[in-house]
Amino acid sequence: MIELTHVSKRYGQVVAVEDVSMHVGAGRIFGLIGHNGAGKSTLIKMMLGILPASEGDIRIRGREVRGPGFRDLRRGISYLPENVALYDNLTGLETMRFLARLKSADAAQCAELLGRVGLADAMHRNVREYSKGMRQRLGFAQALIGKPELLFLDEPTNGLDPVAIHAFYDALAVLRDDGATILISTHLLAEIQTRVDGLAIIANGRLIAQGTVAGLTAEADLPVELRLQVRESALERVLRELDETGFVTLAAYDETTVVCNVMRMHKIELLSALAGMGDMLAEFEFREPTLEALYLHHQHQGSRP
Repeated sequence: MIELTHVSKRYGQVVAVEDVSMHVGAGRIFGLIGHNGAGKSTLIKMMLGILPASEGDIRIRGREVRGPGFRDLRRGISYLPENVALYDNLTGLETMRFLARLKSADAAQCAELLGRVGLADAMHRNVREYSKGMRQRLGFAQALIGKPELLFLDEPTNGLDPVAIHAFYDALAVLRDDGATILISTHLLAEIQTRVDGLAIIANGRLIAQGTVAGLTAEADLPVELRLQVRESALERVLRELDETGFVTLAAYDETTVVCNVMRMHKIELLSALAGMGDMLAEFEFREPTLEALYLHHQHQGSRP
């Protein structure tokens, strides 16, 4: 669906994006992650044709973004910017109908879309009365006008509460299952870890990793965290048994809890050792590396000379 080849963006001597090559397959939820100022929004604007690339080639469905024919293709693309600009003196429904006319889309869908994002009871209120979260939901609703086949969402959950965030990602899953391709730019890593089909990590304008969460985690070979709930008076024995394995790194402990790390290659051996501690343990849990840990690992690797 999206293909970037050696794309760069310069503003004079300032390099905002440097030599990025990236592929996003159709029918996927794809995360573009990185810290604020990493170059994510600039990349999105170049993919939309809003900004010209200084170097490289950007294609959507095989067509050059700034080439002939892209205007027609763009009718099937929607964009939710990081900061949604809305007309305060229009109601939510009036805003949707106005934007539907701009997109040459059927305005009859507007009320249904507002209901889908939780604004059914507020659609006749002026936008100036909307909270930040309501404005964000209205922005998402306008991005759904015309049933787009490609959505660019830049920091889409700004201002949303946990319930609204859950509903937002449920809605994205439905869109993907209907065939849409969705690119989400965000720095909220824990939020998207289990919700994307693939991701790219951007740091200082450069692409430093791309793949699935599972694939990148395996490639990074980060340690797995083990949390043990220890029975009364068994702490010293548990610590001794763990130390004797020779491959466990202790991270923290108190009278009832032990937290340690183990490389994935030793996980089966550790399970065998834990089986021998059965009477000393009340419970244990393995925790896979977080997306934040994965991001920090790749950022460190990418910063090496």
